[in-house]
This record gives sequence, structure tokens and C-alpha cells, in this order.
Amino acid sequence: MYQQTLIETLEDYIKPQVVKRLNKSKKWQYGYNKEHDVVIISKNGLLGKVVKIENLVIGLPPAQDVISNKQKTWVPAEYPKELQRIKSVFDWKQYPIDFKEKWYDYINEEFRRRDEGIHFLQKDKPIYITGTHYMYLQWSKIDVGKPDYREANRVFFIFWEACKADARCYGMCYLKNRRSGFSFMASGEAVNMATISSDSRFGILSKSGSDAKTMFTDKVVPISANYPFFFKPIQDGMDRPKTELAYRVPASKLTRRKLDQNDTPDELEGLDTTINWKNTGDNSYDGEKLKLLVHDESGKWERPDNILNNWRVTKTCLRLGSKIVGKCMMGSTSNSLDKGGENFKKLYYQSDVTERNRNGQTSSGLYSLFIPMEWNYEGFIDSYGIPVFDTPEKPVKGIDGEEIEVGVIEHWQNEAEGLKDDQDALNEFYRQFPRTEEHAFRDEAKQSLFNLTKLYEQIDYNGDLRNTEIVTRGSFHWVDGVQDTQVQFVPNNNGRFYISWIPPKHLQNRVIIKNGVKAPGNEHLGAFGCDSYDISGTVDKRGSNGALHGLTKFSMEDVPPNRFFLEYVARPQTAEIFFEDVLMACVFYGMPILAENNKPRLLYYFKRRGYRGFSMNRPDKVYNKLSITERDIGGIPNSGEDIKQAHAAAIESYIETYVGLKQDGYGDMYFNRTLNDWVKFNINNRTKHDASISSGLAIMACNKHMYTPVAPRQSKPVNLGLKRFDNKGYSSKIIK
Repeated sequence: MYQQTLIETLEDYIKPQVVKRLNKSKKWQYGYNKEHDVVIISKNGLLGKVVKIENLVIGLPPAQDVISNKQKTWVPAEYPKELQRIKSVFDWKQYPIDFKEKWYDYINEEFRRRDEGIHFLQKDKPIYITGTHYMYLQWSKIDVGKPDYREANRVFFIFWEACKADARCYGMCYLKNRRSGFSFMASGEAVNMATISSDSRFGILSKSGSDAKTMFTDKVVPISANYPFFFKPIQDGMDRPKTELAYRVPASKLTRRKLDQNDTPDELEGLDTTINWKNTGDNSYDGEKLKLLVHDESGKWERPDNILNNWRVTKTCLRLGSKIVGKCMMGSTSNSLDKGGENFKKLYYQSDVTERNRNGQTSSGLYSLFIPMEWNYEGFIDSYGIPVFDTPEKPVKGIDGEEIEVGVIEHWQNEAEGLKDDQDALNEFYRQFPRTEEHAFRDEAKQSLFNLTKLYEQIDYNGDLRNTEIVTRGSFHWVDGVQDTQVQFVPNNNGRFYISWIPPKHLQNRVIIKNGVKAPGNEHLGAFGCDSYDISGTVDKRGSNGALHGLTKFSMEDVPPNRFFLEYVARPQTAEIFFEDVLMACVFYGMPILAENNKPRLLYYFKRRGYRGFSMNRPDKVYNKLSITERDIGGIPNSGEDIKQAHAAAIESYIETYVGLKQDGYGDMYFNRTLNDWVKFNINNRTKHDASISSGLAIMACNKHMYTPVAPRQSKPVNLGLKRFDNKGYSSKIIK
């Protein structure tokens, strides 16, 4: 049964007595509450439920004045016919006072709902939607008329409201699936904010200028035109503009007649706010001050345009000094990596709310949001707006009136199964309708060196919910901070190590002394491979990472056989920190390490600390054939065609045997970062593939017997002094 983790209610996240006390005096302020580490999106001073979306904790308003109907779900309210005839505030002014007073309460209530949001009854349960979501559902017009209520959109708008409320945030980076309605929702928000903002500028960008123009003319303008008169400001220019929607007072033409009669025009108030679009480019909107930037299809910017460069420019349009004065609503599916997807992927992961700088901001300034496809897939939303995840026992009525007989998960799996023989088509399907972030950033198959089918089978299996707790993130430390004693592992969300197995207590820290140096006591259980570096930092800060992988062998002890149990891909501030990390891992597991000796500082570090016995010699040469340096510190060179071929062959063999779907189930290689690196591995350009280099060396280390050179056997005839005789005739003769 599908278990959703997209939105989670946090019970008693804040002490109930604290909530009750502050609710009594209405002291919950809209914005980020540092004391409780929660973003409050309630605007009436009251706090209700606290939820978590993508690790962002959000406080909602309590349920008050819950709207209900017979259907027990969202149904748009009818716009009174008496008001439908009124097209503008000018028409409104012509009506008598008693007519206006009849509708003041209705109009004021609509403004309140627009600002604070509402609760409506869904299956006897009050559901909160934000004011922006209410405006989208009640007053926006999309290609099919009024939008349907969908639970996925409710989550989206709650997260967006938190982005607006949080003064540390520049907006959202939304990784979506196809046909999720983002363009319409973003257009609706642009109109919603613009019609209540004065002296403000709103911008639209897309993967091309023509796409931005289409979004403006086909979405933004119709939504604005469909607003009721009391939400619609005075507009300048055409009713259906092509380049700019201007909410300001039109210029009044002064004629000779007006001058002669000394007529003075009425004082009209306009917002002086505009919405426009611009052509796609790195410097689009450079130098302008924006209240909202809608970034559509940002995962599809192809060369020479670069979404990363553009964001660096447009980010400055949303702030004055250190104060954030505007927000960005960015959303897209992802192209393949070399067609704009890689830059969007970097931006998305730079927007992780769990990784902040000292100013409390993410690296990009945005907050990332991913909503899996099963939440928003056409044809699998029931009449309440809830996704039908699992196949129901009885058909369920859909939001479109059709019956749903199959769950969206099963349907998606059937689609993927039908494409398994066409890897490129399957990858495109995953990118369009992703269930995981790995799916969303799936690259084209191209000419991969390894078996992509097995790699992607394993990646998908790892992405399943039941595997999320297998890998633990953490750090290694010397007990009590005393070096060269005992090492312990401490789980830590900021740690650089990812591990899937810890040896039992009696196998930990097994270090023995051989010939006066420390050596591993668990050499028969496994080994490490390492791709090291020597220089702590580079000028452009683009140096490769250090990488370490641990792999077990087959043994009779309580150890999972042939499993990668440790992954480390990072570049700490100094090389010495990296060296110490590697050393502690080797000591804790008691296993040797095969490292590159082209960058020898790590190996000299091991020898200087007395751990030369942990450093393996290259397995492809006998000891008396090693160079003086290789005898001194061990290691294997990262050069030579034979080494490259042997290294790639080791990874290939491991993938074929232990990765993906096997006869007895799936493999237990749980590190998707390494799997994805294998997918992209290029034997002719190995510089960027730190994880592949490290993991391949670990495989070679565990199978060193396969690379041991065997001296050629030479055989020579030996004369034993025996003669052969010819026995024909009466006497034998020696055969010469």
C-alpha cells in the first residue's frame, strides 16, 4: 500500500500550552518564527496545524468558519448574477447606494478569503487552502474553464505561501511532472499579486521568448480579464495586450473643447503596476526591480542560454541590499542533462532547505519542492481531488466523472514495463512523469559503457520507500578525541559518510601489528578503494572531490557478501581532513585500502601515522617488480591503458553480477550517487567520475587475486641418457 510522505502533520511540534497562550492574544505573526523554527502562514494571529513539506515546517491557521456543501468537497461558489453585469469600477459607481450596500459584505468577504484563505469541508474533515489557491480555484479561468481542486495543488500553494512568508527565501524551485498545471497556477499568482500591488513590476521568462509570450497572452491576460470588477484595477492600453499588462490610470486626452469649457477630469487612482515578458537570455531583466518573477520551463534552457547564469542576474532584481523585496516562482520538468537539465539539477539541489549558510539561506536562495507524479496524474484523481494511489477494490468516481479501476502506481508501472526495451523512451517517460528525483533527472542512454538496464533497475529500487532507511549518513570520530585509539560512527545529517552496514562489535577497530606497523585485521572481509587529491583548494573552487568506497568480500563470518557498504564523495576544507576521514574509516572497519599513488599525499599520511600496513600494493605486479616509491607507500597508478581497462572491467563485472534485478531479488548496492556516476562513466574522460574511480578500485582490491601476474612456464627437453634400438634382423642397432 502506498504511503505518502509529501505532507506530514507534526503533532505537538510546539507545546500545546504555548500555542494556546499565543492564540489567546493573537500573537502569531506571519513569517518565519525563529524561536520555534516554523514559517507561519496564518494572517489572523492564530495557529492551527503544523505541517512539514520537503523538510520545511509550516504553521497553518486554525479551522474557523468552515465552508461546507452537500458534495463534501470543493465546489466553486456561484458569482451573483446581479454583479456579473458589472464590468468595471466605473459601472459600479453608477449604481445606487442601496444596491451597493447590499453587496458590501459579499465583496469584503471575498477580499478576506483572498488574503487569509479558507477552510472547506472534505469528507467531514476541514481542509485549508491559501488565499492564492482560493483565487486560482474561484476566480481564475484556464483552458478548460475553472480549475479542479487537487490535493497536490493545495500542497503546492501552502509551500509557496511559506516561501512568500519567509524573509530568508527568494522563492521556490519546483520540480514537476508534465501537465501538472504549473503554468496556469503561476499565471494566476502573477495576476493575483499584481492586482493588489502598487508601483510594482512582474516578469515572465520561459525556455524561449515565444513560450513566455504564449504564457502571457494565453494564460495571464485571460485570467486577468476574468476577474470580477471588484478585484480588477484600472487598466491602461488594450483589453488583450501582447507584451505588457498595465494596471494604471490611462492618459487623458486634452481637447480644445475641454480647455474652453475648463473641464477637469476626475481624480483616478491607479496601481502603476505592470506584468510583461522578456526574451530568454542570461541577462533578462538585468537591473530591474521585480515583485514577482515567474520562471517557467527553467529545466529546458539549452545552450547558449544558462539558467544558472540567468538566476545569478535575476536574483539581484528581487532584493535591495540584503532585504528580499520580490519572489521567484520557478517550475519545470527537466530536459536531459546536456539539454539544460544539468544546470537546473544543480539549481534544484542548491535549494535544499536543510542546507543553509550562516545567513539562514540556501545556496541558491530558493526552496526546492518536488511533487511525485502519482499526486498529479491525469485520470487518477477522484471526485474529492485526492489521488487514487492503489488499485481500488471497487471502481472510484474520478474528478472528470469517469470511473477509476486501476491505481496510478500500477498504471505507471505498466507504462514503464512496456518501455523497458527502449531505454531512451523509458528515460523520457521518467523525466516527464517522475516518481522520484532520480527519475526527474534521468539522462539519455547514449553510449553507456555499462549495463544501463541493471543500473536503472537498482536506482529505481533504491528510490522505493522501503529502502530509505537502509543508508545512514554520519561521521567517524576517535573515541574521546584521542587519535590512534578506537574509532566510532556517529549518525549526523551533515556527515560526509553514507553507510549501509556496520560490522558487529567484535569486528570493529581490528588493528594488528605486522613488522612493527599497523595493519588491518579484517583484510579477509573486505577492502576500500580511494580516489584522493593532494591540493586543499583551487582558484576556481572546482577541484574534483575525494572519494572512498568500501566493499565486502565473500566470507563465512557475519558479513553481507559482495556489498558496497560505504560511500564518501566530498571535498572538505583541507586535504588533511579528508585524509583523516579515510584513515578513521579504515581503522573502524579494519580493512585495507587501494588508493591512487599519482596523488601520494594520502599514502604518505598513512605511513607517517604508522598505518603503512593498511595501504595495499598494486595487485598487478609482484613485490620485487614494484618501484621504490610503490614499495614505500603502496597504491596503484591512475594511468596506463591496462589499468584503465582492468578498472572498467571490474565495475562492469560487478554490475552484471550484483546490481539490478537478479534471480533471488534485487542487488544491495544502495548508493544512487555512485550508480548514477556509473551511468555517465566515460573511460576516456575519467576526471569527473570520482565515485567510479573509487568504487572500481574497491572492486579490484577485493579481487586482487585476479590481477596477480603469473610468470610464463618454459619447458626444456632433458637428456636422461636412454637409447632407442632398432630390433630388425638378427641384431639390434642403436637409433641415432
